[in-house]
Amino acid sequence: MPVLPGAEPFRHEGGETGILLCHGFTGSPQSLRPWAEYLAERDLTVSLPLLPGHGTRWEDMQLTGWQDWYAEVDRELRALRERCARVFVAGLSMGGTLALRLAARHGDAVSGVVVVNPANRMHGLAAYALPVVHHVVRSTRGIASDIAKEGSTELGYDRVPLRAAHSLRTFFRLVDGELPQVTQPLLVLRSAEDHVVPAADSARVLSRVSSTDVQEIVLEQSYHVATLDHEADRIFAESHAFIGRLIPSIGKEGTTARG
Repeated sequence: MPVLPGAEPFRHEGGETGILLCHGFTGSPQSLRPWAEYLAERDLTVSLPLLPGHGTRWEDMQLTGWQDWYAEVDRELRALRERCARVFVAGLSMGGTLALRLAARHGDAVSGVVVVNPANRMHGLAAYALPVVHHVVRSTRGIASDIAKEGSTELGYDRVPLRAAHSLRTFFRLVDGELPQVTQPLLVLRSAEDHVVPAADSARVLSRVSSTDVQEIVLEQSYHVATLDHEADRIFAESHAFIGRLIPSIGKEGTTARG
């Protein structure tokens, strides 16, 4: 199945510091492409893969699960490690969950973590119904494009495949149990108003990790897909400043948002 225009993976060969960016559930690299390009322009080596089952049509996701999505980012991390002295991981929503698991599993191979509106669990009655409902109902309405900025659109599915959602629920539980293994410096950027992932998820992540170098930034003007929203430039700049603080050779660019 051909990849939707704009949903293609992005890679850039830069310096010895690399970053792996992970997109969200039913989304695509398009939601993180401006972030990836910002970091690439500052001489980082960047990898933004397309997760299996994403970027084509929602029916293709029915054939995939969390093991497939995690295996993809795990492969990308190992490839980055082969050509970079230091590697950071980052992600939006479920991509943040993937990034946190990479940090938990790979330890010192990951130098730091940046997550934007990280997802930690499924909320509401629907989550409890999923184990049964996914056998009889194929999909429900989509969650893409929760963005405050007028004219900004996320390239994501308009339907959520419930078989994949059930797998995601399992993944959230797994990663929640692994969060204490996350010890790396951590930057959490959270939207004050998010219609997909509640603030409780970021709070849970912050309460469970073992990291001692932790920073939380609240985004007052953005919804869930903050990387395409009003404060996108701030996310890019703060992430670059975070990396620069830990790796002084990166320099001090990116400590303020672009005009």
